[in-house]
Amino acid sequence: MLVLITMIWGGTFLLVQHAMTVSGPMFFVGLRFAAAAAFVALFSWRHLRDLTLFELKAGSFIGVAIMLGYGLQTVGLQTIPSSQSAFITALYVPFVPLLQWLVLGRRPGLMPSLGIMLAFTGLMLVSGPAGASLNFSPGEIATLISAIAIAAEIILISAYAGQVDVRRVTVVQLASTAVLAFLMVVPTQERIPDFSWLLLVSAVGLGAASAAIQVAMNWAQKSVSPTRATLIYAGEPVWAGIAGRLAGERLPAIALFGAVLIVAAVIVSELKTRGKTVNEADEVLERER
Repeated sequence: MLVLITMIWGGTFLLVQHAMTVSGPMFFVGLRFAAAAAFVALFSWRHLRDLTLFELKAGSFIGVAIMLGYGLQTVGLQTIPSSQSAFITALYVPFVPLLQWLVLGRRPGLMPSLGIMLAFTGLMLVSGPAGASLNFSPGEIATLISAIAIAAEIILISAYAGQVDVRRVTVVQLASTAVLAFLMVVPTQERIPDFSWLLLVSAVGLGAASAAIQVAMNWAQKSVSPTRATLIYAGEPVWAGIAGRLAGERLPAIALFGAVLIVAAVIVSELKTRGKTVNEADEVLERER
């Protein structure tokens, strides 16, 4: 399921690029996630009446992380090139096991750690040599914080998984993201766009994709560790590159090699001893209890 939604995620970037020609980033993020919240609520409205305070808190925390991830990355793109943004954002891959170790006390195993290193190397190659620099300008700092927020989102979803209803918590986190994005329009002084069918269709289409992605993440991460989920999500630029190639874009050879490393990282992370597999299964059962 996570591989499937990562494919969908990678394919959304072309739609976002087209939508940005008729709308500012914050307003579009708000519109997109409002549509996503509406989709999930439409299919879950009977369950929303049982929303608990704990689920409201969990969904709000995850929503803040999503908004910081999307919002600060967008802010950074105003002053730094996309290649550099891609490189800095890729730091969420090593950030996830690091934060998981520091915050939750769960140290990743040997093979997942090797997978993390391979995936990060692949992401650096995909972003290109122009992106591999860091001077701590305001745009770079904003993007760096967005990478931490993305890592926090993955860890929070895993931390709350199994304790909340997937449908209710997804509605809360999507709605929270939408509200925060709309509020960001004021400090960023973004102009409200005129009505456009392209904007409406893009927001609805991407909203449906975001709804599917977030529901799948909340459901699947009940049984998939944050580190392994991160390795699967790292394949997003691979699928984005495939979608771009089908649309006529061309990737350099070094980027293709980086894509191979990302795929290899997921495979390497799955290589483990029988004993390790049993221990991880026991850990999942214990979390579900």
